[in-house]
Amino acid sequence: MSTGEHPALHLERDLPVSEDDPGEQPTQEHQAPEITFDEKFYPARPKRFRPSARRSLRRRLADRLGGEEMADSREYVEWLVEESMLHDANRLATQLSGTGSMWQNPFAHPDPRAALERASVWFTAYPLSFVTRQGESYLAALADRGLWEAFRRIGIDAVHTGPVKLAGGLNGRRLTPSVDGHFDRISMNVDPEFGTEEEFRTLCATAAEYEGTVIDDIVPGHTGKGADFRLAEMGYQDYPGIYHMVAVAPEDWDLLPDVPEGRDSVNLDAETEAVLERRGYIIGRLQRVIFYEPGIKETNWSATRPVLGVDGVERRWVYLHYFKEGQPSINWLDPSFSGMRLVIGDALHALADLGAGGLRLDANGFLGAEKSAEEEPAWSEGHPLSEAANHFIASMIRKMGGFSFQELNLSMDDIKVMGESGADLSYDFVNRPAYHHALVTEDTEFLRLTLRTAMEMGIDPASLVHAMQNHDELTHELVHFSTVHRDQLFEWHGEETRGEDLAEEVRQTLNARLTGVRAPYNRTFTTNGIACTTATVIAATLGIRDIALITPEERDRIKDVHLLLVMFNALQPGVFALSGWDLSGMLTVDAASVADLIADGDTRWLNRGAHDLRGVPDPSTEGRMPAGRSLYGALPEQLADPKSFASGLRKILEVRGEHGIATAKQIDIPDVSNKAELVMVHELTDGQLQITALNFSAEEIAGSVRSEHLPGGSVLTDMFTGEELGTVDDLHTFSLTLCGYSGRSLLVTPPE
Repeated sequence: MSTGEHPALHLERDLPVSEDDPGEQPTQEHQAPEITFDEKFYPARPKRFRPSARRSLRRRLADRLGGEEMADSREYVEWLVEESMLHDANRLATQLSGTGSMWQNPFAHPDPRAALERASVWFTAYPLSFVTRQGESYLAALADRGLWEAFRRIGIDAVHTGPVKLAGGLNGRRLTPSVDGHFDRISMNVDPEFGTEEEFRTLCATAAEYEGTVIDDIVPGHTGKGADFRLAEMGYQDYPGIYHMVAVAPEDWDLLPDVPEGRDSVNLDAETEAVLERRGYIIGRLQRVIFYEPGIKETNWSATRPVLGVDGVERRWVYLHYFKEGQPSINWLDPSFSGMRLVIGDALHALADLGAGGLRLDANGFLGAEKSAEEEPAWSEGHPLSEAANHFIASMIRKMGGFSFQELNLSMDDIKVMGESGADLSYDFVNRPAYHHALVTEDTEFLRLTLRTAMEMGIDPASLVHAMQNHDELTHELVHFSTVHRDQLFEWHGEETRGEDLAEEVRQTLNARLTGVRAPYNRTFTTNGIACTTATVIAATLGIRDIALITPEERDRIKDVHLLLVMFNALQPGVFALSGWDLSGMLTVDAASVADLIADGDTRWLNRGAHDLRGVPDPSTEGRMPAGRSLYGALPEQLADPKSFASGLRKILEVRGEHGIATAKQIDIPDVSNKAELVMVHELTDGQLQITALNFSAEEIAGSVRSEHLPGGSVLTDMFTGEELGTVDDLHTFSLTLCGYSGRSLLVTPPE
């Protein structure tokens, strides 16, 4: 999901010098050929071929005096064109078109295991929260060799930078603040707040020295209100084709709300939305209103103020935005295909120019919108156009030698369909709230249900990114149960329960156990999640009400539970991802320190406290998040302590890497003899079996584990200690004891 931005982090400033889901859809099964082009003709190629290109190197200087927009000023329009992403995309395309380098990599089918071989343990960074030295940029800090040395010791082999390009909007020639954590991109230029393009390239080179990968972002669903949107408002050439925007006839302007002074657009209310739909201007209401806030965002449509076009005609536009008003949605099926060209150009820049090895596709589940029957919401989720557009994007990334992952907060049906031809990897939204639910209830029933449902639907866990905390933290994302499968009956607590009711019960349980008087340091985020850190989820679970008074003993208990959650995410197939908030054991920040940020209801700023991984002696604080309390400390001191969180993490990742668990196949989620237990059975690439067994309760549990996949007479060995723990009997069963909040990884060696 996209994020909110700190309104005080970007004062109005001159631009810098820069370089020139509505139901299940039938799907057709596509099988990759047994021998791919890559395997047949390049069996020994060690690395994928990487085409390269640069945007124009002609440098231009922004007007430091600023000034309002002037559609009748040829110089201003030319300046906007030079600043636009579509223009840069065209420059890049001309360098790569008609070259043999564009045909050297396979691209038709997603290849999650190839992506895992390149990068299976990710550090997910967040620019505004990453502590740097005085005078040191964020990108320069990420390229610190000491940091990469620590990552290598722990077992981290990739860094996801988070969004670092210029974002927000333009008022004349002046940059206006980002409204969504730099996910409202307006340029391919790196924001000077975070560094330079050259520093980004240095980061990629440093990562390569440590056999690591840098993962960048593109946003196929929307832009900010930058040069491209301003040109679209002016009706310039094919720029209006980038967006879902419609010019309203002057005789109908009385239908539109007035735009308040100092604003450039205003959100439509539901009544106006319905009227414009009946008049044939827009497709009307969508299936849901993300970030709904009465009086602020009541629909997904906004109207612009009157804008003078380059042809001298004044227009008012109504435009679509799935997210915030400053994020106009890209139109993937306009005759000009301008939006597609812009997004593909952004991907080319990251891969061919900057040197990234992978890309996150943000908001890529919302690329198709279509009018439905009268009085019904428009079809805006799970649309086939989203599937087709994702296929285009992901294929181009693979063609360039990279890989992609998607944050698709839709149903498992959509994840499966888009995973068959789109991104190589998908974010594991479904199991994130499920493992938190298992922790707070000491009951893994819902977690077993989500794991089994994914398995039954054919979703390979090796194609998923299993993550700890990220910039959004605990988003419920129970869309699978609350929308597409809302009327389906699921077995729950011994009864048949509707999906919608199940989702609501899980949501209410998480909210009740993790917020309120029990845990005042965590807060709900609208209806979609909880602002918290992993450490404060655990603190609430352990009954800690005042995190300012956490004792050393309580800190150690939090660390042990934290490592349990690491084991769930890391000791199964797929990517394992964690953030600086996890590595440092960060707590939520005091609400008073981010009062201006959470005033509009976006409480997620509580979980984004600044964290210092390196132990910086002279940290920079300007333009950064306020610091939160770290329970674990910086990585150098942690790695010197064998009992630290980072040292425990290192041991888990050593087992994961040594036995190739990341690329294994999940074959069973068996029933358990204690509701707090979870067992996952995996087949390793060498044919041996591996078992991950976890105890989500504080009490020791002992019982039997049974799976038809376990051969009788097999020897069980603890992968951490090498200790033999017994054998599997002829009923495919063995006995196991697990201490409170602990787990084991077992190797199953069949009899000779």
